[in-house]
Amino acid sequence: MNKKPLNISEEAAVQMPMKTVASLILIVALGTMGYFQIIERLNIADTRIQIMEKDLEENTEFRIKWPRGQLGSLPADSEQFMMLEDIYKNLDRINAHLENMALNKVNIEFLRGQMDKVLVDIEELKDANRDLGYKNGAYND
Repeated sequence: MNKKPLNISEEAAVQMPMKTVASLILIVALGTMGYFQIIERLNIADTRIQIMEKDLEENTEFRIKWPRGQLGSLPADSEQFMMLEDIYKNLDRINAHLENMALNKVNIEFLRGQMDKVLVDIEELKDANRDLGYKNGAYND
């Protein structure tokens, strides 16, 4: 073997078959394309992770605040609350009417007792008036 030192300069010529040059260009192109595809996949995965973390934070906030009523209420809930409020108003009005009816019952029973007493007194007065007419000797119907 030749133990000469290798002299490389700007004018040094290298000869290579075209097939090898094309293969090297193709290998470099494929390597570059593969690198950028891997980077793109990593970017997609990172974006998905960031979106999932954001959704997770919003879900956690919703899960905590919704039952406490800090995020408002559904329209159906608002409608139900209005209906319940109307039912309570009607119930209060009905209760007041029932109380008045109970007082009316007491008043009617009192008046019925008074009327019975008046009827008894009227009958006694009629009887006394008849007796009076017989005692005087002139009975007028």
